[in-house]
Amino acid sequence: MCPCGHAPFLCRVQFTDDVLILGRGIAGAVLTETLRMRGLKVHVFDRKRAGNASMAAAGVVNPVVLRRDVPSWRAAELLPIAEAFYTAMEQRHARSFWHPLELVKLFPTPKEAEQWQRAMRDPGTAPFVAMKPQPEIEAAAVLAPHGHGTVTRSAWLDVPAMLDAQREALMKEGALSEIDLAANDVAIEAEQVRVGARSARWLVRCEGAFAAVEGLVPVKGEGLTVRIPGLRLTRMVHRGVFLLPTPALGDDVYRVGATFKWDQVWEGPTEEGRTWLLERIMRITVLPVEVLDHWSGVRPASRDRRPILGLTGPHEAVFNGLGSRGVLLAPWCAAHLADHLLVGAALDPEVDRERVALRVSAPDGDRVTD
Repeated sequence: MCPCGHAPFLCRVQFTDDVLILGRGIAGAVLTETLRMRGLKVHVFDRKRAGNASMAAAGVVNPVVLRRDVPSWRAAELLPIAEAFYTAMEQRHARSFWHPLELVKLFPTPKEAEQWQRAMRDPGTAPFVAMKPQPEIEAAAVLAPHGHGTVTRSAWLDVPAMLDAQREALMKEGALSEIDLAANDVAIEAEQVRVGARSARWLVRCEGAFAAVEGLVPVKGEGLTVRIPGLRLTRMVHRGVFLLPTPALGDDVYRVGATFKWDQVWEGPTEEGRTWLLERIMRITVLPVEVLDHWSGVRPASRDRRPILGLTGPHEAVFNGLGSRGVLLAPWCAAHLADHLLVGAALDPEVDRERVALRVSAPDGDRVTD
């Protein structure tokens, strides 16, 4: 039987697409690519707005929570999936945007060094961390009075390059509409969902922090693009904030971030955030710092720090709540949601949107970095 209750031969619903997607940040872009890799026809509606997290995202992929030196949620499962997805996407678009890159954590006190040693002995964390020589770090003007440890399986995703490559392909195929949509532009009908002239069996909302989703907590992050002449790093460095080399922007240019703030998230870059970030850079190096850019974005986090996936109606679903680890989480989440929508696979309870009413723990601070 068809969804409308009639025999298949009595139904003549003709869809223009298999899935319509609202939003093309990390969630929407990865879901779009996942569905297209499966041979589905997808149309995306997107308009970049001030505060969009993906346009400001540094793209750091780090499987370790560096405050406690423990693996991030399901890191062992999610990291190889992410690497396989983004490298396959590179091949599809003949562009380069996935870059394996070690991350070096600097130890300001013996406590941090001891914590890292414990992490190296822990079976869950050991596959991601090491204590190894880093001649570049040791020769640089870097403040590491008690040594350093290396996250060996970290990476950097050039998010703007990825989004640009996909946009080019979608525009060429007429599969992207860069327009603002009002609530009444989406029509949910008995057998389909329509947005203007486009129709499909499914519509997935990937609207990030701009959406009103139960359990969603918008979190603002500010960052800087800086030049530090003479630092000459090719690896990421972390001490309270990350320092990411970006040679495409020039010699000794780095992205620095990020702050975490749960109030006044739409105010944009602030002097307070700039000062806080510059103070953290001074804990990494004593070299002079030139600020080239100050940026911010609003992350779509969730109250329980887990993605939010699932059905919201007969033809609608949501894909949201990826937070600060969206690059790592998105490929697994997109495939998981696709299996749920297309073949009826059960959702993992930890990401099912139905669980958010049961997990309402409040954020535990005004600024937290991991």
